[in-house]
Amino acid sequence: MQHFKTITELHNTNGYPSPENPQISLVTCQDLKACTIGNSKFTSDFYMIAFKKIKSGHFLYGKTKYDFDNGSMAFVKPRQIIEISNIELTEKAFIIFFHEDYLLKHNLHSGIKKYGYFDYEVNEALHLSPKEEDIIWDIFNKIQSEYNNNQDEYSKDIIVAHIDSILKYAQRFYKRQFLNRTVYSGTIISRFTEILKLYVENGNLQSNGLPTVKYIASELAISSRYLSDLLKQETGRAALEHIHIFLIDEAKNMLVHTDNTVAEIGYHLGFENPPYFSRLFKKEVGLTPLEYKNQFLN
Repeated sequence: MQHFKTITELHNTNGYPSPENPQISLVTCQDLKACTIGNSKFTSDFYMIAFKKIKSGHFLYGKTKYDFDNGSMAFVKPRQIIEISNIELTEKAFIIFFHEDYLLKHNLHSGIKKYGYFDYEVNEALHLSPKEEDIIWDIFNKIQSEYNNNQDEYSKDIIVAHIDSILKYAQRFYKRQFLNRTVYSGTIISRFTEILKLYVENGNLQSNGLPTVKYIASELAISSRYLSDLLKQETGRAALEHIHIFLIDEAKNMLVHTDNTVAEIGYHLGFENPPYFSRLFKKEVGLTPLEYKNQFLN
């Protein structure tokens, strides 16, 4: 698999003009122009922000392929596997590549990690309304104008600020997307609970321990980060919290209807550390397991 350490190397390999800045480049694909990057799957040391409306071709990152109905913006982080080949576009598109070192000495260098959509799959790409597309293109045009001017000591700060604006707007638009897909969200929550029930009923707690967010996300065929962000937006709680709530509900039932000790119940539910189970129970319920059990006995 090909790995690009520099943006210049990527440009040279694909026959693009040399970038104006070795740490950032803007690639614009014109209407219905075929677009290929890399001879096969590749990785790189830089971030990618892509705006695209694909008519045909092959676009992959994460574990799934782009199916031409899923979104118009994609976000890829360094060292993530990408494949872009024989793309035909229904409208103009752009790709912003920027090396992770380009963000050094800027707040975005650490702040970019808060944008969870860099960990989404391609089928979880961002859908934009026409008004939202205009906003993104306006910011991109500002970046392009600054990029193509004679760059000076202010250029980098201005460009990074505009990139951060795109990321902030994307965060807002994703939240809107979650809210507009309430039926989908409800289906995910229902399936999430059903997977947990089957996990418990099949005895996996004893053999495999606590279920992980990664396991449930794989059963749902979505990324862990997308699952947590969707649940957080819909319910106010992340995926791991939902797992804990489900297990605490199981523990409540066992405390009231069995003679098992707190430690035995914790082990039965996959908690290898009984004190951790007790702390988690009190955090969620407001009582220790014993206090909860005693209130029913009394």
